[in-house]
Amino acid sequence: MEKGAKLVFATALVSGVSIFLNSVAVNTLKVEGMNSLIFTTLNNLLVAIMLGLAILMLGKKPCIIFERKLLSRFIVIGLIGGCLPFFMYFHALSLITSPAQAGFIHKTLFIWATFFAIFLIKERVNIWFFVASLLLLAGNYFMSMPKAVFGFAEALALGATILWALENVIARKMLIKEKIGGLDLAFARMFYGSIFMVIGLLIFMPATVFSPKIGYSALMWLVITALMLLLYVSTYYSGLKHIEVHKATSILLIEQPITLLLSFAFEQTTASTLRQSDVISDVIGASLILFGIFALFSASHLIGKVIHKVPMWVKSKH
Repeated sequence: MEKGAKLVFATALVSGVSIFLNSVAVNTLKVEGMNSLIFTTLNNLLVAIMLGLAILMLGKKPCIIFERKLLSRFIVIGLIGGCLPFFMYFHALSLITSPAQAGFIHKTLFIWATFFAIFLIKERVNIWFFVASLLLLAGNYFMSMPKAVFGFAEALALGATILWALENVIARKMLIKEKIGGLDLAFARMFYGSIFMVIGLLIFMPATVFSPKIGYSALMWLVITALMLLLYVSTYYSGLKHIEVHKATSILLIEQPITLLLSFAFEQTTASTLRQSDVISDVIGASLILFGIFALFSASHLIGKVIHKVPMWVKSKH
């Protein structure tokens, strides 16, 4: 398996664990009365600081994100990747009746990212991607079971997903064409995204900014989730430098089965207390996602090996 795929698989593992931890953190925040957007902004700021320190410790200069010729693109990455979609998606979650609805929309990111990658950076996809896409979409559907409803909240979630998809393509182009390092790009995304988020909060929620209500448990969860986000952006952007956008964004769907397993293992609600239909749909969905990833990465390779091993005397008859 290529280096990029390994790094993005690591991202998917981190993401699966992170989603589970964030769900626990959100419940804690509700009890303490802390605003989720304030928490997310602090989270991103902390990750930006940690990335800057990591780059310095590696003997590199973090000032690359301030270079004149790249500044506008770094700012765009921060705006459409690290700021606007976060506000849009979190607002959608506050309006939407079922979180699974927003989850389903967000997991279509690989479709939008592939669309942008094909038309903007001329990425090529083979037949196995289309097979994988059908399996991944079906798996996403079974694990989310969304309702046939599309209103303002769903439109916000879709808009956020499309912005994240576009960010992936711009990031890939910068990583390849400008030879930017994965950590540098991650730092730019978190740094400028955090600045935009702070500005947005100061404009629209000034009272909340100056009285954030941060308790001890919130601080603990802030550090934990920031570390997970640090691992996520570090591995993902480093991997995206070595793997196509359509493959990278497809791999991320593995996070769903991982989160499901953690939920079964650690939460009070176990498979025995869930409705049987829910358990069956989750298992079907997780299986389809895994088959989709197999189709994307292994099927063509295995078929090629089988064809290669067919004796020449058999081939000559056709």
